[in-house]
Amino acid sequence: MERNEIEISRLAYDLVVCGGGPAGIAAAVAAATTGCKTLLVERYSRLGGMGTNGLVNQFKVPENPPAVKSLFASVKGHENDSEFLDLAYADLVIAHGVTLLLHATVFDVITETIEHRKTVRGVRIATPSGPMDVIADRLVDATGDGIVAFLAGAAFDMGRENDGLMQPTTIMFRVSGVAHERSMEANGGRANYKFPEGSWNHVTMAARERGELPWNIGMVRTYMANRESDRYINATQTNYIDATNGFDLTRAELEGRRQIPVVMDFLRRYAPGYEDAHVARVADTVGVRETRRFRGLVCLTREDCLSGRRWPDAVVTGCRAPLDVHNPAGPGQAEGVSESHPSGKDPRPEPYDIPYRCLVPENTDGLLLAGRCISGDHAAHASYRMQNICMATGAAAGFAAAASIRQGVQPRCLEVSIVQAKLGIESTPGNARLQPGRNAKDTFNENQNNYC
Repeated sequence: MERNEIEISRLAYDLVVCGGGPAGIAAAVAAATTGCKTLLVERYSRLGGMGTNGLVNQFKVPENPPAVKSLFASVKGHENDSEFLDLAYADLVIAHGVTLLLHATVFDVITETIEHRKTVRGVRIATPSGPMDVIADRLVDATGDGIVAFLAGAAFDMGRENDGLMQPTTIMFRVSGVAHERSMEANGGRANYKFPEGSWNHVTMAARERGELPWNIGMVRTYMANRESDRYINATQTNYIDATNGFDLTRAELEGRRQIPVVMDFLRRYAPGYEDAHVARVADTVGVRETRRFRGLVCLTREDCLSGRRWPDAVVTGCRAPLDVHNPAGPGQAEGVSESHPSGKDPRPEPYDIPYRCLVPENTDGLLLAGRCISGDHAAHASYRMQNICMATGAAAGFAAAASIRQGVQPRCLEVSIVQAKLGIESTPGNARLQPGRNAKDTFNENQNNYC
């Protein structure tokens, strides 16, 4: 069969959510609970993002906001095997009336200029049947890399502030055949198990110095799986990667996989109970920690996290994840290297909030951000990129998108208290210091809780 002219299908929805990881799933479900006609678009064959395709099984349903915990009570997080978590997610979104489209990749956006501001009105996606235009009143970008916001021309930053380097990438893998009763996890845990050299991190760094591990592997993290004889391994590392560059991403995929046999040799030699272990599964895709961070009406900073800053327009509260910055230029963590912590140690924040304004691009209408592409600096991003926090920002974006449609206002003009009520969050100014957006002309309306 020959086709001389490509036919472009056209669909229309109230909301299109791009990206089927925890953030996108939460956004779609939240919006659908309000009656919003919602399409969830995912480029891979499975929902779940890194939790399924990347074998990152260290996931817990967030405690805050309360509505998110309630919505996702049926998804048991880390208790689910990565092989079937995608089905739990699919059942959830379908049960809430979300239309799901897998194998669909965003390659362009549809925009128009309204009152001198670029407004996103839809996306163009590539599907097995050809290109498709999807028109929507609102869009949520939960793609991780922020491809929708990028194509729309939204301003963004990448990498750490002094040199632009981003955290390294990792290929996760699962091993079987571990003798659990002799393993670190069964005898005090990996962090507490003692070796003649000291801690497990001392063992790892010593092996690296002897050339038994690649130069950039300074930590070998082992995690329990559903079966006692299985472990998920977080160890491979490729530095100096820009994961928005296809050639860099290709190198990351290949180098990461080539490191797996070396890591397995190390585990069999030094990890108790791993003598007869073998690789059972390798992740389908490389794990990317960091790419674009889009400029919102407010930028969450390292200091905001460490001080436990509260915000009057908080849509996620009580975030506790450490500032988990994997060293962009070498092994281990970027901070906290000492004799007792040779691989580094992450700073621990006070419980902090994420304000709604981090989800709103400063110069683009019709669009909300969710997940790891929201507005923040390099260090703050290393905390809020965790799956449970991404899920929480996704729910906030979904409720906000639906509310802005109902009210007929742009997301930047939305009264935030409406979203907070849906999330079960009370406006808590606490020690909040109202902070202007990046544009000097922006002023925060404290009474209405919006930028407009």
